[in-house]
Amino acid sequence: MDGTYGLHSTVADYSDKALMSPEDLILQSEYQSLLSSETLRLRIPILGSEELLSEAASIRTEEDMSALIKAKIASHPCYPRLLEAYIDCQKVGAPPGIACFLDEIRRENDLFKQDAVSTYWGADPELDEFMETYCDLLVKYKSDLERPFDEATTFLNKIEMQLRNLCTGASIRSISDEGAPSSDEELSGGELDMHEAQPSGEDRELKDKLLRRFGSHIGTLKLEFSKKKKKGKLPKEARQTLLGWWDAHYKWPYPTVCISLSP
Repeated sequence: MDGTYGLHSTVADYSDKALMSPEDLILQSEYQSLLSSETLRLRIPILGSEELLSEAASIRTEEDMSALIKAKIASHPCYPRLLEAYIDCQKVGAPPGIACFLDEIRRENDLFKQDAVSTYWGADPELDEFMETYCDLLVKYKSDLERPFDEATTFLNKIEMQLRNLCTGASIRSISDEGAPSSDEELSGGELDMHEAQPSGEDRELKDKLLRRFGSHIGTLKLEFSKKKKKGKLPKEARQTLLGWWDAHYKWPYPTVCISLSP
């Protein structure tokens, strides 16, 4: 049966191959070197290996070129000026915390540049022109950023001052109404000066401090003053008589000769 199906020859061949001598075996180190050899790579091609190697080489070349350009820029004499102009642009309108953080970055860079090696001007004319042009652009960009920000800040300060003046004027009028003189006295010059109703920044700050410190006492005094009797006014009939006389004699409010000579 074995002969019929050809099993003798197959088993014999397998036994001959299985019983190889130790000299014919490949060591592990030799196997690794064989796998990494250029001959094996060429004899056993990997699908897409050439494209992958080419792409990896191009990426590595671009990274090396970018690192080289960065190193040239960082070692250029204009780099501190460039960094300062960039930080100034970032500080326009930034909150105080961000501004302090940017100043700290600038100080750290100044300490780092003390130990760094800088190139000399003229070593790379193209880079020199680029650095100088870019610094000028950043300076102009900062001025363009500051203009609308300063205008907005000025507008807000103006509106805030107007609101404060309105509140201050209202409080002054309320106090003056409580201890106000009569209407005749107001006509004789009891009006407020508009310049006094618009205090300066220092006066306003002082007033706020005084109000915070003595506000309760001022409220108590106002209550006491409101309980006191106000200044007496002329009766209504007397006021009407005086107003009628004024209407009749406002052109010449002086006594005539006859009236002055009469006993």
